[in-house]
Amino acid sequence: MGRPYPIEKYRNIGIMAHIDAGKTTTTERILFYTGISHRLGEVHDGTATMDWMEQEQERGITITSAATTCFWRDHRINIIDTPGHVDFTIEVERSLRVLDGVVAVFCAVGGVEPQSETVWRQAVKYQVPRLAFVNKMDRIGADFDRVVSMMRERLGAMPLVLQLPVGEEDKFAGIVDLIAEKAIYFDQSSLGAEYEVRAVPEEMIPKVAEYRKKLMENLADLDDDFALRYLEDEKISDAEIKKMVRCATMASKLTPVLCGSAFKNTGVQLLLDSIVDFLPSPLEVKNAIAVDIESGKTAAIVVSDETQPTALVFKILTDPHVGQLAFLRLYSGVVATGMQLYNSSRNCNERVGRLLKMHANKREEVKKIYAGDIVAAVGLKNSTTGDTLCLREHPLLLEKLEVPEPVIGVAIEPLSQSDQERMNLALERLAAEDPTFKINIDEESGQTIISGMGELHLEIIVERMRREFKVNANVGKPQVAYRETISCAVNCKGSFIRQDGPRPQYAEVSITLEPTGCEQGFSFVDKTEAGQLPRQFIAPVALGLEEAMLAGPIAGYPMTGIKATLSSGSWHETDSTEIAFKLAASQAFNEGVQKAKATILEPIMEVEVVVPGEYLGDIMGDISGRHGRIQGVESRRGEIQVVCAFVPLADMFGYSTEVRSRSQGRATFSMQFSRYEPVSQEVVRKRIEHTAF
Repeated sequence: MGRPYPIEKYRNIGIMAHIDAGKTTTTERILFYTGISHRLGEVHDGTATMDWMEQEQERGITITSAATTCFWRDHRINIIDTPGHVDFTIEVERSLRVLDGVVAVFCAVGGVEPQSETVWRQAVKYQVPRLAFVNKMDRIGADFDRVVSMMRERLGAMPLVLQLPVGEEDKFAGIVDLIAEKAIYFDQSSLGAEYEVRAVPEEMIPKVAEYRKKLMENLADLDDDFALRYLEDEKISDAEIKKMVRCATMASKLTPVLCGSAFKNTGVQLLLDSIVDFLPSPLEVKNAIAVDIESGKTAAIVVSDETQPTALVFKILTDPHVGQLAFLRLYSGVVATGMQLYNSSRNCNERVGRLLKMHANKREEVKKIYAGDIVAAVGLKNSTTGDTLCLREHPLLLEKLEVPEPVIGVAIEPLSQSDQERMNLALERLAAEDPTFKINIDEESGQTIISGMGELHLEIIVERMRREFKVNANVGKPQVAYRETISCAVNCKGSFIRQDGPRPQYAEVSITLEPTGCEQGFSFVDKTEAGQLPRQFIAPVALGLEEAMLAGPIAGYPMTGIKATLSSGSWHETDSTEIAFKLAASQAFNEGVQKAKATILEPIMEVEVVVPGEYLGDIMGDISGRHGRIQGVESRRGEIQVVCAFVPLADMFGYSTEVRSRSQGRATFSMQFSRYEPVSQEVVRKRIEHTAF
């Protein structure tokens, strides 16, 4: 049996947005209307299909991205529902890496919120075409036009309005399709499954005409022939308009904007139509680029069942029933159960035990997968997030995922020896699932330090250890992930010369260290003259520098934002070794940073607080007391104010409780990592003493 669905009828999409914009509810309605589920699951009562983890059901938020498959208008739609909380941004990052299109959900009240901007930037980075769905049009404070304006101002997007709401807030009654120039009303007695197409309400005719004109003008700007026909008042069919919208969407020149209310079962079928009509198939996106390991050349992966299998593992999940699941996107070829693949990232063979089409935490076994499929595989024991699977005869390597560094850590201690054994197993499995979760052993105290992207992230990790792995442990107070860097450029020399012992050692290097900015990490440049140093000694120099950066000169924090340039060196034909050059580089670095005016860096968070006006002064005063810098205050409809500020992470611990108490529970906040900034050693010392346990 061959491919069940032609690849041109595949849509691999993600649903993503800020927390509480309605992503999971939208996905639940998609599953209901496509016949995958026969009841409407709700986030607020813990019955949402896609929020299957206990912690998700209890908290009413999405923590891990969940995959599912549905069918609409004879198309196969693979969907990944992603978290909206910034602590789980890696789930969005790795999902975008393998998706062909995105539905960005915006709350009609909140508009473009901080995490909306983050996921939008991620989609831009991966050049993923987007649709915008303005959800919650029935909510008090809903304002469609304001959300469209915020998309322009905050995202730099070019929104293309395809729908208008018939009324807003409690008067929201239906949707006007600007292409068909018809109004659609959804029947609530059938849970929105049935709808009626009518003429545009008379009072909306001028507004519809205005927006229809804008729609046509935006499309005319992209195509001269279309513009000429439009200017000459030639009849342009709906199919031709949709074709132009599709081209503009796939080229990321325009973003179609739709509207509705997933919770009130309004507009989701039209969203499904737009996914089919405007988002690309795997054949229509930019081909993935891989490096041919044997030749070192880059090549585009041809999306076809006839080429060799090439897949990217983008997520690892531990399933209590089947063990480790490796989620993968197959870019080319065909893979069958029992097949042996080559993990080119780890230079090992892997046997595919089973292939599963996932529906949240439920599984459907399949015997074969084809180019464009997103599935889970059982039996890939050595594979982890970001690995490439291919054939050993023609090894290829896809670009790895970018993983942000953790910004917060806590010490964790098991209560007994049996807990220690279970904790080690739990940490190993959780670290395999989540690349942003790190484990370190403090050399001085012997404590186990777990690090992640925020307080909620670590809280969920600890909860999972207790529930899934039955680990009883004490958890310390949060610790900030400080960094160190240098403030000026220095030239330094290092040598490792040893004449005694079984084998003499000789290496000398001259290195220039320069600051590159807090976000640049480490870069190494070899500027030695041709033939001055054998090539086999260059990599050990870079390795020695990287290892030396693990502990800075001030307080032992990891170093970042440094460019090292190897300018010269000397070697001996018999006495020089790779280890000698590695140690010489470490010595040069350690001496250089002592002269380079090292400084400590702390993580700064971008904080947004939504608060009623009567509590604004108290909230702003508290932010200032936390060494925060207020960037501005924005008024929203009614008395609602939005405070934007940059605050050191060290001053944000426990803020959720504080902001609730200062506003009688009426204020909400969100924060995300912004950047590292210099801070004095004295400030760091005081903060560490304050959070010690």
